[in-house]
Amino acid sequence: MTGQAHGSLDIRLMRTLLILLTECSVSRTAELLGQAQPTVSLNLKRLREILDDPLLVRSGSTLVPTERGLALRETMREILSKIDTHLAPHPTFDPKKSTRHFRIVSTNCLGTVFLPPLIGAIARVAPGVSVDVSPMPNGEDLLSGMSEGAIDAVIGNWPHPPEHLRIAPILTTDIVCLVRPNHRFAKQQDRITLEEYLKESHLSPTSDRDAHISPIDGRLIELGLKRRIRATVPEYAIAPYVLAQSDLVFTTGYHFAEQVAQTFPFAVLDAPPELGEMHFYMLWHDCKHHSPDQVWLRRMIKSVAASMRALNGAALPPLPPMRWGQAAG
Repeated sequence: MTGQAHGSLDIRLMRTLLILLTECSVSRTAELLGQAQPTVSLNLKRLREILDDPLLVRSGSTLVPTERGLALRETMREILSKIDTHLAPHPTFDPKKSTRHFRIVSTNCLGTVFLPPLIGAIARVAPGVSVDVSPMPNGEDLLSGMSEGAIDAVIGNWPHPPEHLRIAPILTTDIVCLVRPNHRFAKQQDRITLEEYLKESHLSPTSDRDAHISPIDGRLIELGLKRRIRATVPEYAIAPYVLAQSDLVFTTGYHFAEQVAQTFPFAVLDAPPELGEMHFYMLWHDCKHHSPDQVWLRRMIKSVAASMRALNGAALPPLPPMRWGQAAG
């Protein structure tokens, strides 16, 4: 078969060839394809020229495949089966029956507030589905993981998300400061000014090298400013235990601060207005956009976020008590 001849063998001719080699009858093939018999005869002639083989030969009053025809029959069956599988419509997604495994990457400041209701909601409607929630990797690993399909969705809040990713806003919250009761800010009546804020020592969940992706430090960078970070923690949930034993200021979203304040006697203060608000959004790659299971996952994330917005101002479950040994582990 020449390269030119190979290119002439399109899917329509492949289907005709398979039926001819299976039925061993031009008239029966024409009937199955809904075509006129002369049309099928012309296609058989063309196939013989393309493949340089008779394909079907006479044996008495019937037609039988040649050796090449028998080999091609199996080859065409495999090729067309694969094509049909890949070109078939997306299968529907049934959460009640699915055993799908999802991987979500999330900013850690929503960990104790957003993830418990999300995982609970998924467990209720999709008992066989498993969810792997991972902390935010470095930028290169995040983007490669999304483009390769290893990451299904990202819940982020950095100031400038990558523009080539799909995005859906899910939550906006006020930015507040947490301090322990004997901190000088705790009894302050007026709102903290930006000048006062920058004079303090701060606790942050983001290292200095990643300051640009922090919603707090990223905003300060835009203003040409920098705060004094005296300590960073690897896990957001550790922050309250560090704050309880220091005079540091911890700046976070209102939802997390409200939850922490139910367990710790911290003062919750409005942050300087120059810091703006904290915006959370969901990101996903185009390669995941149309899959029914991915559509369902994004719908679940949006639903839980909508419930949080509806409960804005209502009490959230307090953080569970934790010993220092547990926090440090």
